[in-house]
Amino acid sequence: MADAPILGGGTLQLDDAVFGVEFNGPLVHQNVRHELNARRQGTASSKTRGQVSGGGAKPWRQKGTGRARAGSSRSPIWTGGGTIFGPQPRHYTFKVNRKEKRAAFRSALSLHALRGTLAGLNVASFDTPSTKAAISTLKDWDAAGKTLLVVGTEEGRAALSFRNLTTVKVLPAGSVGIADVVGAGRLLLTEKAVDELTTRASAPAATEEVA
Repeated sequence: MADAPILGGGTLQLDDAVFGVEFNGPLVHQNVRHELNARRQGTASSKTRGQVSGGGAKPWRQKGTGRARAGSSRSPIWTGGGTIFGPQPRHYTFKVNRKEKRAAFRSALSLHALRGTLAGLNVASFDTPSTKAAISTLKDWDAAGKTLLVVGTEEGRAALSFRNLTTVKVLPAGSVGIADVVGAGRLLLTEKAVDELTTRASAPAATEEVA
């Protein structure tokens, strides 16, 4: 079974089936796109020539004015006219099944374990919120980059010490996405968070139906 150091002393046990698999770049990329696309609002909208106001009458007669022919002020070539092929409300999501999501999650977690950018956090040291203690704890960590701290259920008090640090992002284990894991330079996990992430990322049973 793989392990990771706990900041301040100790060792965090990791399940090889979740934190020791081979990295699958294309699968992780697909799932990151899936998550980021799902966050897009898709509310950009423009009016076509059939939706803008005015333009019911022909601006001037067809011939004899010396000007170009014009049938409506709603024409896309007129200021205030409609837009050709402009953006319309849409969604950007696409389907990824559960087995692929879990496999990509395991792959992203394993990459941190392989690179040595994964460490554990002893929540007992942060029963009383202390940003100073959080800074001191992270200072002893050799890994560089922005930190993603993942806490387990009912471990919110530990998160209070880290939430004001600009280089740290704090998320509960149930809300962590593959994009969050991939985008973090280093991953800091509590013991409860490891258990919850392991449950989330574990391979489904053979009888489980693929979504």
